[in-house]
Amino acid sequence: MSRRKRVLSGIQPSGEAHLGNYLGAIRNWVALLDDYDCFYCIVDLHAITQDYDPGELPRRVFDLAVSLVASGLDPDRCTIFVQSHVPEHAELTWLLTTVTPLGDLYRMTQFKEKSEGRESVNAGLLNYPILQAADILLYRPDLVPVGEDQRQHVELTREIARRWNARFGDYLPEPEALIGEGRRIFGTDGVSKMSKSRNNTIPLLGSPEETWSAIRGAVTDPARVRKDDPGNPHVCNVFALHEHFTDPAGRADIEIRCQTASIGCVECKRILSDGVSARLAPIRARAEELEAHPERVREILAEGAEKARRVAGETVAEVYRRMGLGEVPVPVGT
Repeated sequence: MSRRKRVLSGIQPSGEAHLGNYLGAIRNWVALLDDYDCFYCIVDLHAITQDYDPGELPRRVFDLAVSLVASGLDPDRCTIFVQSHVPEHAELTWLLTTVTPLGDLYRMTQFKEKSEGRESVNAGLLNYPILQAADILLYRPDLVPVGEDQRQHVELTREIARRWNARFGDYLPEPEALIGEGRRIFGTDGVSKMSKSRNNTIPLLGSPEETWSAIRGAVTDPARVRKDDPGNPHVCNVFALHEHFTDPAGRADIEIRCQTASIGCVECKRILSDGVSARLAPIRARAEELEAHPERVREILAEGAEKARRVAGETVAEVYRRMGLGEVPVPVGT
């Protein structure tokens, strides 16, 4: 029997997930569980290319793991693990650096953006895409679920695989990017992607009060100054979020009332906040159970790392063999 197609994707450990993580990635990952062999990785090795607090990183990894499992990533149906718990990630990264041209790394959009205006850039930031390629190729997946902004990284991964295969024989796959249908999720500032570094997030596991606090300050239609001004819901980020948490009839009603100035932004935000809290209540409840039993979270990650290492170890062993590494040489004449 042929194996199910495999997917691999990763997420940085910024702590408890936010609504952008959930709408942009996590719920799509959950939807893949029935049809694919899924590997999902908390990429803490990527996180250390930026300034960070070593004392806080383990907590951020734990909180994200709670968010993932509570959101529906059933460890009995997928493999959830921490990147640094599988040393083959760093190992394969070094091997792939030997076939990756420096020019390809300098051309990466993410490197250009993160290095702009900085006097000194660590080499990890430059080599970030090679580590990402190793993350992917270790598990030899068919598909890589990513946002549109990560398509370039998957294309580089495919190019690295081609270069390596041309030199050492056809073995590494050229996986396809699986781009989700959802639009980019903007933060409460209404202009940039939801991100903790921009302080524009809505918490996934927040209480109804915390959810309301985040949504209450969200930017709406910038041209609407007073409540009795007609609004344009099609340029309002709050209305865009209603698509995910308000039924079609409710959205249609809000749209009309906004355009006729019969609903104010505060009321529109309150409806959204109530909808978000109601929809995410089961996730919050599951997260509370997991947080009360941290040993179960550690067990899930340990079991995931063990399974990931079995797959990753096979890949690295074959890469070593094809590159002429790892075997004890036999002296000439024996």
